[in-house]
Amino acid sequence: MPVQIGAKSSTFSDPTGLMSDCHRRIEMFMRSLCTAAEFGGRRLNDDERRSLNTALQYFREATPKHNADEEESLFPRLRSLPHLEVRRAIADLARLEQEHRWATPLHMQVDHLGRQWLADGELGKEEAHALQSAVRRLADMYRAHIDFEDSVLFPLATRVLSPAQAGEIAAEMAKRRESHPRAMR
Repeated sequence: MPVQIGAKSSTFSDPTGLMSDCHRRIEMFMRSLCTAAEFGGRRLNDDERRSLNTALQYFREATPKHNADEEESLFPRLRSLPHLEVRRAIADLARLEQEHRWATPLHMQVDHLGRQWLADGELGKEEAHALQSAVRRLADMYRAHIDFEDSVLFPLATRVLSPAQAGEIAAEMAKRRESHPRAMR
């Protein structure tokens, strides 16, 4: 399901712009998870159920693609460049990859507890607390992670990647989404 946040919507001609747009969706769906987690596992109304289900689905389906966009397409190309600025950023790339791996089990826990909540109608006190903790940790990580990528890494990539490299990244991103290079899923 395509999601556009605000007026800006990048195309595959700007792969780091697309990645940044994805960050806006991550932030939006993290807010949905944070809101749901604060309900303490109580019975949800229909709108709350839809919001929780949509956020869970987004992270289940889109996060692996976004991580692959970075780890399989962007980061290797940056690592191959001789630019001094890129050399300085190499340690940050390793940290970002580690954060992706660190977040994976938390996403799995949130997904499991969220699906359980949707199936059972309520969560027990321990499960609700575990969900709140996992969501809080993810939200904290994403704030710093996204800030670094949007303010440092993506502008650097835009400056140093050749048009051919950007095109290769865009084609790989499109293939992950099985879409035409001008549309984003």
